[in-house]
Formats: sequence, C-alpha cells, structure tokens
Amino acid sequence: MNANEPPEGHPADMTVAPQEVAAPVPGAPGPGDGGGVLVLAGTPIGDVADAPPRLSAELARADVVAAEDTRRLRRLTQALGVQSAGRVVSYFEGNESARTPELADALAGGARVLLVTDAGMPSVSDPGYRLVAAAVERGIRVTAVPGPSAVLTALALSGLPVDRFCFEGFLPRKAGERLARLRENADERRTLVYFEAPHRLDDTLAAMAEVFGGDRAAAVCRELTKTYEEVRRGPLGELARWAAEGVRGEITVVVAGAPAAGPAELDDEELVGRVRVREEAGERRKEAIAAVAAEAGLPKRRVFDAVVAAKNAARGGA
Repeated sequence: MNANEPPEGHPADMTVAPQEVAAPVPGAPGPGDGGGVLVLAGTPIGDVADAPPRLSAELARADVVAAEDTRRLRRLTQALGVQSAGRVVSYFEGNESARTPELADALAGGARVLLVTDAGMPSVSDPGYRLVAAAVERGIRVTAVPGPSAVLTALALSGLPVDRFCFEGFLPRKAGERLARLRENADERRTLVYFEAPHRLDDTLAAMAEVFGGDRAAAVCRELTKTYEEVRRGPLGELARWAAEGVRGEITVVVAGAPAAGPAELDDEELVGRVRVREEAGERRKEAIAAVAAEAGLPKRRVFDAVVAAKNAARGGA
C-alpha cells in the first residue's frame, strides 16, 4: 500500500492491455484443473527492479487479479513487460468486505486468484486478511510470492536490535488516541516498527518523545529503495525537531525497545535522593538527572518530574 500518499482512486474493474506472456509456474494448479488457489504476491516498495521474478509469471497466468489500485497495477505490468490475461478487479479498503465473498466463491470454483497491493506484501497494513481468512475457512490453498517489505527493510537499516521486534502499523490519527496507543507500547522491550504519513510525522515523533523519552533511540526511514532514500537516526527528541521542518515521502519509523526497568526499590524519593547526592558533589542538576536516569534505565523526563515534584512539595510545606 502506498499509504503515505493520497490514493489515486479505484476505477472500475478493468483488464490490462495485452503484452508478452510470462512463462507459467511449474507444477502449480491452474485454470480448469479444479485446484483453486489464492496467491499473495509482494510488489516493489519503490524500485521496480526489486519485483520478485515469480510475480510476472503469476500475473500472466491468474484467472483473477485483485489489485488495491488497478491503475497502479497497469503501470506495474507495463514496467515488467507482462500481460495479465485474467480479469482484473479492484480490492481495496472501501470494498474489501463486499468483494471478499465474490473472490472466495471464485476460489471455491477452481480459480487462481492473485492478490496484489500498491507496495509490499498484502495483509501487512494492506487489504488481504479478510480474503485469506475466507479462503482458509473454505479449505482453499493459500500461497505467497515473497517480495519486498518496508517493515523488514527499515528494521535492517535502522541500526537498532533486530533479534526481537513488533510491528504496530499506523498509529491513530487523533492525538488523544495516538498517545493512548503509545502508552500501551511504552514498556515494550522489543524494537518497535510503525508506518506514518509524512504530514503527521512531526506530531507522532513529538508524542513518542513525550511517552518514550526524548533520549530513546530511533530511525526514520524515508522513500526506501527510491531515488531519494534517506535513513535519519538519532534520539526521538532530535528527530522530532528535524521533522518539524517538514518531511516528504513514504515513512517507516523504527524505535528502540524500552530499556530494562530499574530496581524496584527506586521510587521517586530515592531518585531525588540520588540526584541530590550528585548535586552536592558538584554536578549540575541537568547532568545529575541524566546520570541518575541512565543508572536506573529510565527516561530523563521521569527523573526530572520526580525532582520538580519534590521541589514543589518542599515549597508547599515551607
């Protein structure tokens, strides 16, 4: 899905103009052999040269091609030099629920249905889940043509731990709901991967800095595999200030997981006490707070708030 740009629209069902026909896939069920199969095919996230070789063969032999945007599909087939001889139908968020039964019936009747989205793998923040579930429920074979993935590409380029990660997709658009979702992720120890629209990136990074802490490491991956590919790495606070100037393109954000929690006995009083000890030893308060936060594995904001609360309490009791 090219989710960070306005959709180009979803025109009426169409058949792509004939071109050269790619070779069939050996051994795979085909039209008329009674073996309906759903094929989920990955499409390039930027560079058309990244298209998996099997994609052309599947486009050429499918009885039905379900595409998130039929015009994007037409440009893809033209770039690949392949003919899609089957019926092409639109299958996007607006008609996914209504069209799924029709496609499931075609599968049950023995059709080979190819599902493609605007970019990346179907079902990953894109249409596809409902059709896969319907096919599985009917006992229909489901297979895939693996292809490029913005999630894995960004994760690999981020420089952050990749041994364990979780994909959160798009955050809610409303500020309150976005903050609530981020708070749910605040203690997640695995590396976090998000999609975001460019016009919301600055607000999202600012919210992440507020909830996760401005020092949390992150990477903003922009226009992956395209001409103006950029990977910006740094603390969330720094990235939020950068994004405030305006960012274009398709965005994937990778955020380091939460650090190990500090010892259970480190309550606010003890955090403040550690800061005070460092101040009395000659450290400036800012440096003392940063050092204590690092020792406890906590965001600096957490220690700062504890210090401010203690200072206000002391004033009130004076």
